[in-house]
Amino acid sequence: MRSIWNGAISFGLVSIPIKLVNATESHSISFRQIHLTDGGRIRYRKVCELDEEEVTAADIGKAYEDADGTMIPITDEDLASLPLPTAKTIEIVAFVPASEIDPLQMDAAYYLSANGVPAAKPYTLLREALKRSKKVAVAKYALRGRERLGMLRVVDDVIAMHGLLWPDEIRTTDGVAPETEVTVRDAELDLADALMATLGEVDMNTLHDDYREAVEALIAAKASGEALEPAAADERGGGKVIDLIAALENSVRAAKKARGEEGTEEAQEGTEAPVAKVTSLAGRKKSGGTGAKKKAAPAGAARKTAAKKTTPGRTPAKKTAARSTTKSAAKKTASDTAANTAKSSSANTAKSSSATKPAAKKTSAKKRASA
Repeated sequence: MRSIWNGAISFGLVSIPIKLVNATESHSISFRQIHLTDGGRIRYRKVCELDEEEVTAADIGKAYEDADGTMIPITDEDLASLPLPTAKTIEIVAFVPASEIDPLQMDAAYYLSANGVPAAKPYTLLREALKRSKKVAVAKYALRGRERLGMLRVVDDVIAMHGLLWPDEIRTTDGVAPETEVTVRDAELDLADALMATLGEVDMNTLHDDYREAVEALIAAKASGEALEPAAADERGGGKVIDLIAALENSVRAAKKARGEEGTEEAQEGTEAPVAKVTSLAGRKKSGGTGAKKKAAPAGAARKTAAKKTTPGRTPAKKTAARSTTKSAAKKTASDTAANTAKSSSANTAKSSSATKPAAKKTSAKKRASA
């Protein structure tokens, strides 16, 4: 890769010669402006406002426009004479945790390559120190005529540098947040959490630019003279939310369908609660009403149902009759028991009296004989 800047990393008293290489590249498709009448390309020419003559790049310099419109010329020699210690040096000023860097400050990314064999040892030392400390280095450097802020971190076995915006270049959030007070319910948060869990994680390497691919297909079709079918319209709408709960539920359902989880969920829901089938009135009329008829119940079931149906007035009567029958049976049993007891007692008395009479006769006979 071609280097865009040569300099050194200042790490205390250690100087590491490096080359700066772009870490990113743009794949956007660029278009040219043409004349619609004949297809000729439209070009911009640099013309002086005073004499209206076209000038070349060698005749163009820099100037600062004052508030009153006065142009103040600034030459490359003027800029080179400024006391800029970071003109050819990436000066590390601190080591901080990566969490202290606001992502809003992130700008362009570069790879730092060791420039020459002697730079390999200090380059590796700085790389391993960053790895072990789990920190990033904050540095200042100069590029394209201005001093910039950077962050050094390790990517694989390479030191990468992210250009950072200065803190005063980050705008405040005043007037950006909604001004009206909004209350978010727990049910809405639960659905949002469910949507986040359904979408899950993604491998960043699988993401690609669908629009760029569509533009490339359009260009190829135009070049070959083929007609390209228009893409289907997006059914998601323009961000107008009528019912937030319904929108979240539909989003969760769509995400599960995209991941192939909807069929499994429907099968589980089907085991929990059966879904009722609805027959339209028109369908009943066409089929003569036979399709809507229910199956006849068995005769036994009809008897049981008939037996269960009783009028409200009969039930108390049956209970009263049953109670009276039970009482009369209990009285009869008690009277029978008393009669049996009386009979047995009278029989026992008769037996005892009959047994006593002979004994008395014998005793009286003995008394006469002794006399």
